[in-house]
Amino acid sequence: MKAVIQSEYGPADLRIENVPRPEIGDDEVLVEVHAASIHAGDALMMQGRPYVFRAGTGLRRPRTATPGFDLAGTVVSVGPDVTRFRAGDEVFGEGKSSLAEYARAKESRLALKPTNLTFEQAAVLTVSGLTALRAVRDVGNVQSGQSVLIVGAAGGIGTYAVQIAKAMGATVTGVCSGGKADLVRSLGADHVIDYTQEDFTASDQKYYFILDNVGTTSLSDMRKVLAPEGTLIPNSGTSGGQWFGPIPTMVRAMATSPFVSQNIRLFVSIPNEADLDALVDLVESGDVVPVVGATYPLDDAQQAFSELTSGHATGKVAITVA
Repeated sequence: MKAVIQSEYGPADLRIENVPRPEIGDDEVLVEVHAASIHAGDALMMQGRPYVFRAGTGLRRPRTATPGFDLAGTVVSVGPDVTRFRAGDEVFGEGKSSLAEYARAKESRLALKPTNLTFEQAAVLTVSGLTALRAVRDVGNVQSGQSVLIVGAAGGIGTYAVQIAKAMGATVTGVCSGGKADLVRSLGADHVIDYTQEDFTASDQKYYFILDNVGTTSLSDMRKVLAPEGTLIPNSGTSGGQWFGPIPTMVRAMATSPFVSQNIRLFVSIPNEADLDALVDLVESGDVVPVVGATYPLDDAQQAFSELTSGHATGKVAITVA
């Protein structure tokens, strides 16, 4: 099968090679990948940043040669312990090394593809969609009528967070560049702030929940517009230096939160059956529509990563495979 291969860290070391199909375990599913997606975490792993994370991903070169997690495709075969899927099912979710013609995935990290989505739309749903869902619903506990601020509202996670917060009845303000304001409004944002023209932290407005997907604004400035009992999630993994990345911000958040009335929270989103089903419900009801800002064929995976790391990508980047 064809797969994207990376043998060294760095943005320019991607190529297409023929490799064996993956073998599945008892609780795994083999998926013929029709479309995949990449996100900021993929780009960081590809570049080996921050350097401290190489202890887990490989010191000199990536331990996993084929990158990618998000996928959508058709089930080819299932392990003996799999009960929810069978050959021929159209699925989406999180797999291993998804930038390939075939990938394996845990049964618990897959769901049936929503019938109203293309494979490209379904492929961009899992990692960013579930992160936004858990942030807004679980960590932020957003309720109807509350004010919500989404920083990086036109990005991969932000486009989902705006829609999910609106589905929960919140009053949503999105922060993005002026050129993306119309998109963010079309997703349901009640107010849009162009960060190139206005400092949103200088406002008198207070927000019950803030999701910061960018990481260029200090915690102290963010807290100025956070309600006294509000919740802030500093969610950018791409901020910070080459060695430690977002870790200093995470440490400051954990050190500050116990001493203030505001909640500064960190979390990890891991796909599971219940959350995937909740995401499917939001999509099939029309409350959430994936935003695919760019699509590339597998052979152009290098260009897809360049788009993602440019800092100007809108929504999600999809990769068509088969």
